[in-house]
Amino acid sequence: MKNIIQIGDLLNIPEENIELYGKYKAKISDEYYNKIQKRKNGKLILMTSINPTPFGEGKTTQSIGLSMGLNKIGKRSIVVLREPSLGPVFGIKGGAIGGGKATVEPQEDINLHFTGDFHAITSANNLLCSVIDNHIYNGNELNIDKDRILIKRVIDMNDRSLRDITINGKKLSYNTGFEITAASEIMAICCLAENKEDLRKMLGNILVAFTLDNKPVYARQLEVVGAMMALLKDVLKPNLVQTVEETPCIVHLGPFANIAHGCNSVLSTKIGLKLSDYCVVEAGFGSDLGAEKFMDIKCRKASLKPDLAIIVATVKALKYNGYVSMENITEENIDALKKGIVNLGKHIENMKKYHVPVMVCINKYQTDTQKEIDFLKEYVNKYDVDVEISQAYEMGSDGTKDFAKKVVKILDNTTSNYKPLYDLEMSIQDKINKICKEIYGASDVKYLDEAVKNIEIANVNGYGDLPICIAKTPSSLSDDPKILGRPENFTITIKNIKIDAGAGFIVAYAGNIMTLPGLGKSSKYKDFK
Repeated sequence: MKNIIQIGDLLNIPEENIELYGKYKAKISDEYYNKIQKRKNGKLILMTSINPTPFGEGKTTQSIGLSMGLNKIGKRSIVVLREPSLGPVFGIKGGAIGGGKATVEPQEDINLHFTGDFHAITSANNLLCSVIDNHIYNGNELNIDKDRILIKRVIDMNDRSLRDITINGKKLSYNTGFEITAASEIMAICCLAENKEDLRKMLGNILVAFTLDNKPVYARQLEVVGAMMALLKDVLKPNLVQTVEETPCIVHLGPFANIAHGCNSVLSTKIGLKLSDYCVVEAGFGSDLGAEKFMDIKCRKASLKPDLAIIVATVKALKYNGYVSMENITEENIDALKKGIVNLGKHIENMKKYHVPVMVCINKYQTDTQKEIDFLKEYVNKYDVDVEISQAYEMGSDGTKDFAKKVVKILDNTTSNYKPLYDLEMSIQDKINKICKEIYGASDVKYLDEAVKNIEIANVNGYGDLPICIAKTPSSLSDDPKILGRPENFTITIKNIKIDAGAGFIVAYAGNIMTLPGLGKSSKYKDFK
């Protein structure tokens, strides 16, 4: 690894704007973004994928590989990723720094405590919760209804035992629970804020509770925002690291895409666009989750215009979507590929709905046969979409040069006419219905009573024009993780609604989604020796 000062030199970042966290990681100062705002933006490339399977589709690996490949062919590129959460690091999924010869360094630091961003967000969130309880304990001047407190404590760890807890004190008792830090509204706020003034305003706008007479209570009314800002004083500064090939990488903040909006920070993306000609970003899980939220929430909020959407697919994952057993997944099976490949077709259709150029990246494994690869390419070509193989995992940038050349050719010869899926003026239910029917492919949407009640509360309090963030299983286009491929004639069930007034969106909970995951029977914590 190069000293991080040298990585900053590659980007022409003055040393005074590099805030060191040891030799190999640093934050980029607040002042630097202000210095470069007038620079021309590079091309914005979004990496998404089909629905994830137990094998991993390699979206982060391909994002890193593509950026390294672009640099390899003489282009100026930077990759901008989300920070890993400790929950998946020690859970089933593992870390989030790529794989093989397409990783970011220093791996252990990034996967674990890194520069403390997650800890700061956890502390700020839990301070707010503590202040709410303290306010009620000491007289409750705001008349807060303890049974209508909307914000939960968070922890950056998978711990199912904390999902439902009871606070049982002498003066205050109520039922609540924990969420994972990556799902918190403050994580989303830090990702969407563009400066400290923006952050302060958004934190103050967090809807924390309702009063006994149905009036909203905001964080700013509790006089806690200044203390939260103190805890978050360095969080908005993007983190600079490097790839295994010593090319620049920004890793900053990390909301999950199944229960949050799934995109790295607006600031890191905007800095990446100023520092490169090709800025590669990834959005969590498949196009039905992270990419939809990238297009409909992040790009709308930050006035970003994506130039290309790339969908990562693997032969193994598509056969899995054709219901092949994991034991037989490496065997050539064109019939299963035919059944499962419709999942990819739906994701291509999804990205085309945003009027941006689309291509498919085949993350090639050694077990893939030429017949399977040819079948996959022929299928993609029917959609009038370019497709290219990547071998980033095995070969690093040497395995992505053709992929990078294809990306440059597409960007040189096409124009993005990006447009969000829905208008904000639509009703909350109409926006949810549009996502469920057009992106997931649902035939109907069912709303439980709690959701209907909270939609009405959102409307009464002036939040009907916010974008929608649907929390849903990533494993299926439906809200049932067991239904693979391209489901048809299914209903999405919206169980509840949450107003994230600070972040500026409505969260709709679909199916049996959990906001605090649990550890699996065989989890990655066993790998640490």
